[in-house]
Amino acid sequence: MRIRKAVPSDLPLVLRLARGLGLEYPGLEKDVAWVADEDGRIAGSVALRRHPDCLELVALGVDERDRGKGTGGRLVLAVLGLVAEQAEDVYLATVIPAFFARFGFEPTAAVPASLAARKGTAWCEGCPRELCTVMIRRSA
Repeated sequence: MRIRKAVPSDLPLVLRLARGLGLEYPGLEKDVAWVADEDGRIAGSVALRRHPDCLELVALGVDERDRGKGTGGRLVLAVLGLVAEQAEDVYLATVIPAFFARFGFEPTAAVPASLAARKGTAWCEGCPRELCTVMIRRSA
């Protein structure tokens, strides 16, 4: 399996995976994505969204056939490797905080204004806000 930056021809597959996992959101197609490529098949993907006041890791998803193989972790590390070069903090909102804690993310109550505005009052469609943890990984 190879982790690589998504190319335009990957977009329909990334969107299909995100939709199937309930991770699709308006504008996903404009964000920078990485994919886990298993011999031409997209086994997983993750995206990085730039807001005016922060970076947000979004839409991490792994095909059910490829779970338990470290694919999600490899995708997160690929994004964090790029961000480390930029020396920027990265935020995310998740229902699986223990997974992201392994990569240095910590819960935070301080949510940047643009991230809070994007989430809005409904937070994520169909997901109650109280189930979600906002986390930050501070730049080194």
